[in-house]
Amino acid sequence: METKRLLLREYEPDDAEAVHRYASDPLVTEHTIWGPNAEADTRGYLELVREMRLAQPRSGYELAMTLREDGTLIGGCGLHVSEPLQGEIGYCLNRDYWRQGYASEAAEALLRFGFGTLGLHRIYATCRPGNIGSAKVMRHIGMQYEGRLREHMRHKGAWHDSFLYSILEQEYADRDREVPAGDPSEGKESGA
Repeated sequence: METKRLLLREYEPDDAEAVHRYASDPLVTEHTIWGPNAEADTRGYLELVREMRLAQPRSGYELAMTLREDGTLIGGCGLHVSEPLQGEIGYCLNRDYWRQGYASEAAEALLRFGFGTLGLHRIYATCRPGNIGSAKVMRHIGMQYEGRLREHMRHKGAWHDSFLYSILEQEYADRDREVPAGDPSEGKESGA
């Protein structure tokens, strides 16, 4: 998938060093359910991605986020399909590339792929309440805030809440980009 500035492509074995650079960063992984990675974790992730790519039918798409101009791998993004016709998107960037619109650009491409190519009805995403930057990305691409999932996930030794956002196929087609009322991250400064 191509965007104005990005090429989203399958991961390659040579990507391990660039992936590990951001996946081992405690600041990058502060709000994730994984990491910071040891080298073995990153190798395991790339093996899982390879297996996911070979699955038939394919339901998981984990893609390297690279700059079109020079091929630099700056992060990753993904779309995971579930039944009935729903998908979950996610994205993670090397912090050197935060706050430059790359996550929004990649997420927009994932929506286009999910609705246009895969024929999904609903695409959703979550973020931890402290990850205001991710919430802004979701709002920017037209997702609506659905609510707070209270302590639904246990990782890194604690229970965590998540904000849930989604967009429906018709909403995507209409592209009404207004920020819905009641979004708790509205008006806050961008975070990690």
